[in-house]
Amino acid sequence: MATRLGEPVKARKSLPLTERDLADLDRLRAPGPARAVLSELAGVRVESITEAALLNIIFAAGLNAIRDQAEARAYTSAAAERLASSEAAESRRTARRRRPSWADED
Repeated sequence: MATRLGEPVKARKSLPLTERDLADLDRLRAPGPARAVLSELAGVRVESITEAALLNIIFAAGLNAIRDQAEARAYTSAAAERLASSEAAESRRTARRRRPSWADED
């Protein structure tokens, strides 16, 4: 069984590619800023690798970006819920307080 990036490959899937996709792949394969960014995102050097490996690296980098965004949204949501809960608790505490006796004096 083949391995890719240190893990055994379980399946091979076909991927339909448009002309633009092929041009993007060529850009990622050529030296330049796009390839450097992909290397950084994937954590591996993207040089003289097969097309299948390049597609796998792009796929992994995309999944990592999705995970990062999902985690950031989950943190934001949890913070908003905690803030709302805190504000609701403060409102309940305030509502339970008795008015001081001197507040009724005119």
